[in-house]
Amino acid sequence: MSIVLATGTIASPQSTASRQHLLAIDEPPPYSVINPDGTSPILLLCEHASNRIPRVLGDIGLPEHERQRHIAWDIGASALAQHLSRSLDAPLFLTNYSRLVVDCNRPFAAPSCIPEVSETTKVPGNQGLCEEERALRIETLFKPFADAVSRRLDILQRSGRRTFVVGIHSFTPVYFGKRRPWEAGVLYAGATEFARSLLAGLREDSRLPVGDNEPYNIHPDEDYTVPVHADGRGLPGVLIEVRQDLINTLDGVAAWGERLERCFRRALRECP
Repeated sequence: MSIVLATGTIASPQSTASRQHLLAIDEPPPYSVINPDGTSPILLLCEHASNRIPRVLGDIGLPEHERQRHIAWDIGASALAQHLSRSLDAPLFLTNYSRLVVDCNRPFAAPSCIPEVSETTKVPGNQGLCEEERALRIETLFKPFADAVSRRLDILQRSGRRTFVVGIHSFTPVYFGKRRPWEAGVLYAGATEFARSLLAGLREDSRLPVGDNEPYNIHPDEDYTVPVHADGRGLPGVLIEVRQDLINTLDGVAAWGERLERCFRRALRECP
């Protein structure tokens, strides 16, 4: 089995699994928590916050311009999530590594959990991984994040506190050559009341094209956050999608952060 080294070349035969460690002692942990004592009933998640690659995987076989693209992370989502954490006084859990290594919003069985191809881009460092290598990524990066979120939700539910699960994401203006008409979208499955309130708030600006379960929809075979952390617990949960070119500057983040803050406050008033 081959791995991608820091030089960007493919080397053999030593596998990452045989090393038993994906992260070095001086690398960031799998996830970070911001404002852990926030009082808002909203628990914010940002599953695609970073494009960082563990050092042992080098550049995963991709040039820098590919690793800066949407295939590696949700551009602007981390900054937007942090803005909302401050303005709403909400706890925020963020991943610290790229979804190209392992996607923390995908079930383990989904091909996109560790994508061999992302959109139209082949990911050399993900080709033909053995089960031990896949398991190492899941155990090192996915499970610590998912388990931390689960522990927090356990505490909130035991205390009887009203809780809403919200994932913050961004999407590309063009996907597979097709331009998308939306500036934002609300993705949901069971949380229809919460989602409808958020959609109504966003649509108060009649000029704003907003997707109702667009540009994606929630499916248990392709999503983890909403099916497991929200619907699976009987909690209202949504993913918020904002077009990445609208939040790739601080001014854009501030504008959308203020808009979404208003929508969330409205939804918290309207939803039990």
